[in-house]
Formats: sequence, C-alpha cells, structure tokens
Amino acid sequence: MSANNCISNLSKAGIRLLSSLFIAVYFFAPPLSKAQGKGATDGKSTFATHLINIEAAVHEAFNYSTTLYNGSSQVRIYDLTATAPEGWSIVFRARGNQITSINIDGGKSETINIEIHPAYNAAPNKYKIPITASASNDTLHLDLEAVVKGSYNVELTTPTGLLSGKITEGEQKEIHLIVTNTGTLNLKDISLSAQAPSKWDATFNPSKLEQLEPGKSADVVAKLTVPDKTLAGDYVITFTAKNNAKSVQTSFRMTVSTSLLSGAVGILIILAAVGLVYFLIRKYGRR
Repeated sequence: MSANNCISNLSKAGIRLLSSLFIAVYFFAPPLSKAQGKGATDGKSTFATHLINIEAAVHEAFNYSTTLYNGSSQVRIYDLTATAPEGWSIVFRARGNQITSINIDGGKSETINIEIHPAYNAAPNKYKIPITASASNDTLHLDLEAVVKGSYNVELTTPTGLLSGKITEGEQKEIHLIVTNTGTLNLKDISLSAQAPSKWDATFNPSKLEQLEPGKSADVVAKLTVPDKTLAGDYVITFTAKNNAKSVQTSFRMTVSTSLLSGAVGILIILAAVGLVYFLIRKYGRR
C-alpha cells in the first residue's frame, strides 16, 4: 500500500470518528442552560432604596422611593407594614394609588413610594422606621431613617393681643404688630403684606425681616390710610407674614367713623333741604 493510500484511509477514519462524537454529544449530552432573559429569576427577592436616610423639618413629609423585587417564579402578594413612633403616619403608594399590599409577578419588580409624616410635636432627632414586605413564603425588611431637624412656625399679633381699632375716614392710623418665631428653626426673608378694602392703603416698617431666630420677636408698624368719603362701619384687614417655609394670617377689624366736618356738612345739607321745603310750602302751599 502506498503512502498516499494510508493517509487517505486515516483521514476517512478521522472524519467518521468526529461525526460519531458529534452525534453522541448532540443526542445524549445534557442540555446547556440558556441565558436568563427579561423576567428570569435567581430565586432571591429584594426590597431596596437608594436613599435610606432623609432629613426634613417636622411639618414636612419624608418621601422614599423603593423597589420591591419578586425573585420567585410565581405571583406573590406582599403585605406592606411599618413600625413608627406614636403620632406618626405612613402611606404606601404604587401604580398611582394608596395601597397596603401589592401583587407582583415572578421575576418582576414594582416601585413603591413610602410617605412618612412625623407627629406635629416630634423632637429633633434621628428616627428609625422599620418597613416590612411579607408574602406567604417571603419576608423582606427595610430600615428607613427620618431625621427631624426642627419646625418652622410663626405668629402674628399685636402687643396687647387686641385685633380691632377705630379710625376716621380720610385719616391714617398706625397699627403695631409683633412677629414671633414660635418654631425651632431660623426664619429668613419674612415679608409683610395686607389685604384691605378697595382704595385703602397699607404700608409696613419694616416691610421685610431678614432673619428671625427661634423664640425671638420683631416689631412691625403697619400704617393704614382710609380714603375720604368712606362709609362708616366695620371693615376687615388681613395682615400676612410669610416666607418660603411658613405663612400666617391675622384678621384685624377696623371701625370707620365719619369726620366732624363731614358730619357738619351733612347736617347743613339736611337743614338746607328742610328749609327749602318749608319755603316752598309757605310760598306755594294752600291758597
């Protein structure tokens, strides 16, 4: 046998051997795992958020955006609960609604917004809020932190507490007001304004308070001008003190009376009218 024939026979034998191995692997070897696509699961559920710690004033809401992932292959209904200090309130929202539980398909996740409202008298401190999402075979925990940094509050009144006064039409009157920071945080850029009857004028000195520390007060003088010929009676003026964080309004009742000159002119007009009528009766009366 020539060398060429030997090589040819060996090549054919090799090809048959490779073919046999390919057929054996294809039909008898175990199938390979497919790459996990969308909706594939790893068997582990999670409950997480990017922001665990949030700081805000006591009158503001603490808002957390969380993600709840169902790592199983079945639909699960998760009950949502929270443990909070007395007087606090917690709301869960998902899919545009307020919820207490939510069903999540296997391998899917849902965004759950958690809204925490502190008690109105909560002291400045760091508060831990444990959140639980529990299903029949799955319980997940998430510890949130709410840092209460204080409160904004402001009071607007007068030195005596009296919220009424008297004025004569056509005159000006100064009304002394006191702005007090009754919160626990600094108040900045407090502006003063008034809502008064038409054509009335109100100015303030000062018209703006740059800063007011907790527990401190500031005196403000409101100068009120009542136009001439204002009808006598009671009128209400609403004074407002506000900044970006807080606003307060106080109603002040002002009693307007007519001036002596206006009264005298009125009396003279009445007397003149009576005299004219008397004259006409005397001249063109019964004949």
